[in-house]
Amino acid sequence: MLLAHSYYLQYDEKQRRKMKPYPPLATLGTAALLREQGHNVELFDAMLANGIDDFFATLDRVQPAIVGIVEDNFNFLTKMCTVRMREAALDMIRAAEALGCRVAVNGFDASDHPEFYLEAGADAVILREPEQAMAELVALWAADSSASLDHVRGLALPSHNQVQGNNGFRRTPPSDFLDRLDALPFPAWDLVDIERYRAAWTRAHGRLSWNMVTSRGCPYRCNWCAKPVFGSRYAQRSADNVAQELERLKEAVAPDHIWFADDIFGLTKKWIHDFARAVVERQIRTPFTMQSRVNLMKPSVVADLADSGAEEVWLGVESGSQRILDAMDKGTTLAQIREGTRTLKAHGVRACWFIQLGYSGEEWEDVLRTRDLIREESPDEIGVSVSYPLPGTKFYEMVSAELGAKRNWIDSDDLAMLFHGTYVTSFYKKIRDLLHDEVDRRGAQNADELSATLDVRWEELERVEAANRSDARTPSPR
Repeated sequence: MLLAHSYYLQYDEKQRRKMKPYPPLATLGTAALLREQGHNVELFDAMLANGIDDFFATLDRVQPAIVGIVEDNFNFLTKMCTVRMREAALDMIRAAEALGCRVAVNGFDASDHPEFYLEAGADAVILREPEQAMAELVALWAADSSASLDHVRGLALPSHNQVQGNNGFRRTPPSDFLDRLDALPFPAWDLVDIERYRAAWTRAHGRLSWNMVTSRGCPYRCNWCAKPVFGSRYAQRSADNVAQELERLKEAVAPDHIWFADDIFGLTKKWIHDFARAVVERQIRTPFTMQSRVNLMKPSVVADLADSGAEEVWLGVESGSQRILDAMDKGTTLAQIREGTRTLKAHGVRACWFIQLGYSGEEWEDVLRTRDLIREESPDEIGVSVSYPLPGTKFYEMVSAELGAKRNWIDSDDLAMLFHGTYVTSFYKKIRDLLHDEVDRRGAQNADELSATLDVRWEELERVEAANRSDARTPSPR
């Protein structure tokens, strides 16, 4: 069979400029399990491909009986569900179906909109985690290519009887989440072109970064966060199992840096302490970047993170306005943001923030509070986005009546306001640029001069603020 994914770096100009490609972790994990069960698996890795023609050529070469398009559900770029990558996936499905392949698909967008993927020719959409369901499908199709899938749990299947409201598909009973993560094999790293990744990273950044994941899901309830694949539970591998993988990865790939792609790396103080101890005992300390929450950045935890190799921690700060944080059901406070950021810096770990603009009800004063928090706490780096309504979230339901025809970004640089927020897209892009400049000015030799310039730019933006309110304009397609 042929496993593939549809994230083409070639089709995302912003990410191509950044040049931080990672192999498809979820796809490689699924490949490893299928191999363990005796199946012959080839991989098409779209990340560094020249374009979709490379997939067509791979289809012609491999002539697979089964094609599994398993997106990397650990990659935040996949979670964006951009239109450009959806179009690529649908073209891949059509090509495989035309060749007579059985096709199964898994991913965030496919879970949200299985009808698009089934209409393109997929035989099944796996609605939750891919490993066990894909293994069951492959076993069935290997024995009988026409076997019924109705008894396989956790699928969306084509519906030949059009019933009002079913969108042309039916669901089988939901599958259970995977909880015994230590039982899963390590990803099949040998299926990707390791040296091509090394060359791309080294040219752009002088070192190779590689991805790992230690957990699935997130127990927190931020009301804009979509969880169609992993749910709201938190399943975690043992610290020793993660250390084993890191040790093998150093032998097989020899990365200079690790990106832990978990939504939250190390939920508990004990797990992080156990991980730090395992890393030190095995002498496998490797610089790494991770994501977490400000309320978890306690002094003893950060000390263990630093000991185990933490170089950079990304925190979901979102806003400098407590009113907006509370509206998001974020469950954090401004005091925790300040304390967590300062604790990381005190231990020599870079503190980086995710900032979210445009949440419902955000006003100019809230934007300025975010700016002032950045000025006061000086995060090492920020990533700025606007609120993105994704199906299945409370936030989506809140703004669903305001959504226009455009429901997804085209690519990762789109930053479009998809609902009727306080300001228009172009105004939020100006705020984004100013916030980035606030961070960049810190290390500049002419910092005082830049600060004065920034003040002038903020004043200019404030003068035109009223004119950019979205409720002051004639509604138009977004």
